Amino acid sequence: MEPNPIQWFPGHMAKTRRIISESLPQVDIVLELLDARAVISSQNPEIKKITGKFSKPVLTLMNKSDLADEKINRQWVAYYKTGGEYIMPIDCKSGAGLPYMPEKIKEILSEKIERYKSRGMSGRRLRAMIVGIPNVGKSSLLNRICKNVKAKVEDRPGVTLRKQWVSSELGIDLLDMPGVLWPKFESETVGLHLAFIGSIRDDILDAAETAVKLCGFLRKKYPEELASRFRIDIKNEYSDYEIFLQAGKNRGYMAAGGEIDEERCAKTILTEFRAAKIGRVSLEAPE
Repeated sequence: MEPNPIQWFPGHMAKTRRIISESLPQVDIVLELLDARAVISSQNPEIKKITGKFSKPVLTLMNKSDLADEKINRQWVAYYKTGGEYIMPIDCKSGAGLPYMPEKIKEILSEKIERYKSRGMSGRRLRAMIVGIPNVGKSSLLNRICKNVKAKVEDRPGVTLRKQWVSSELGIDLLDMPGVLWPKFESETVGLHLAFIGSIRDDILDAAETAVKLCGFLRKKYPEELASRFRIDIKNEYSDYEIFLQAGKNRGYMAAGGEIDEERCAKTILTEFRAAKIGRVSLEAPE
């Protein structure tokens, strides 16, 4: 696949990078939310560079793990542990995994907590920064663990636009940051995966083209799920576009002149994929 870099960098994204750098000295740990379906693509390389400068420990939270392939979730946990990194699969909507998060944070910060105790600061609340790309579930996490805040949640990127401190029932103060992407996706695959999961606004890319490429991925990796959901016949001689049109035809998405309503078909395929109605799908696995 030839590189086809996707470039876009709204002004608030650049501002968020600066705010993250300025705020890191105030926190003990960074909680980076990733989308479990696209662990590589949803990890902002800029975040790693920034946190590395301040030597802040990072706990990776694989959110939406209930939407991803369970077998591949386990592979990612093993992969991170082998590399000496901290990771937890969670689901902010159902709350799965969240009860174990405070102990994990305290385990990671055990030496710092002991230093606080030795200085007579045993009651000091820990501080964590929540970072992640748009639409990975930061607001859903806050709403799950903080009773005194109601963060705005929508199934589209770019809803949280400023940083905010909130207190949680975990005994940890949380600094929520706006979602931040990086200036350019060198890999077309990364850009596509982010489009599939909804971390890039649907009006940035052509929805029909994105849905056709998603059909192409699904026919290779999850053919039974795709065929079952849209009642289509997947044959080798069919192109990805023909499979896309089959899905639209079987749903009755016909426009004037007997053509398929491609916009409606694309929206349906992307929406049902994101809601795991096609099945539990992982776009990426450890190599």
